[in-house]
Amino acid sequence: MPDHDQDEADLELLKDLGSEAGAIAMRYFRKNPEVWTKEGDSPVSEADFAVDSFLKEKLLQARPEYGWLSEETDDNDERLNARRVFVVDPIDGTRGFIGGMDQWCVSIAVVEDRRPVAGILECPALNESITAFHGDGARLNGAAIAFDTSPKQKVVMTGPRAFTRAVGDGLPEEVEKTPFVPSLAYRIALVAMGRVDVALARASANDWDLAAADLIAHEANARLSDLEGNDLAYNCRSTRHGALVASFRERHDEMLDLARQAMDNRKG
Repeated sequence: MPDHDQDEADLELLKDLGSEAGAIAMRYFRKNPEVWTKEGDSPVSEADFAVDSFLKEKLLQARPEYGWLSEETDDNDERLNARRVFVVDPIDGTRGFIGGMDQWCVSIAVVEDRRPVAGILECPALNESITAFHGDGARLNGAAIAFDTSPKQKVVMTGPRAFTRAVGDGLPEEVEKTPFVPSLAYRIALVAMGRVDVALARASANDWDLAAADLIAHEANARLSDLEGNDLAYNCRSTRHGALVASFRERHDEMLDLARQAMDNRKG
């Protein structure tokens, strides 16, 4: 059964520590942090490690019975036995962070029964804190996000260039593609905030990229799903997900159809 009081208490914890984590990240932002290359040619900076270490210590100190899953911490099976699990990306959008771009965030979620129940995207370079807990809606800097579903003259789309181009070719409306957004979590949040209509993701995202943003989208009358329209399951043995689509609910089926067609055309 959902525990509304616990979800709210967990979100307050995430907000307090997320703000501190964002401040830690800002100490390195545009300060030429040391950078290493991980497996898969993915960069990681000393800021990622500093934020990860801070959050792991403070969150588990506050909730020692919770499990832990983070991009920058070696994973193990202990989290699979926990009722609730912290799912953390200390800096989502590390390439952008290293390059001095503003669109990165500290992503923290609490997952229970394979779904996120509290989440925050702390975006200090943008002065934005985007939050949600289950059943309470989504908020930007404490104000409820009012999702605008009125008809539009064009569809604003974000995601990998080839994927957005292929999906956009199937729409009757004019399509506007946003400049590159380095943080996948923030791309999904852009849908929740009504700033873009569709966000697309190639296969390869992990739980830590998605959990907080997924909840925020869900609570803002949007949806994030795989190409079959299934909600995502978190804290499974594998943390990796396939290609994804986020859009507002009323057009989600249409966007899924276009995304599937685009993927089929690319395979053909």
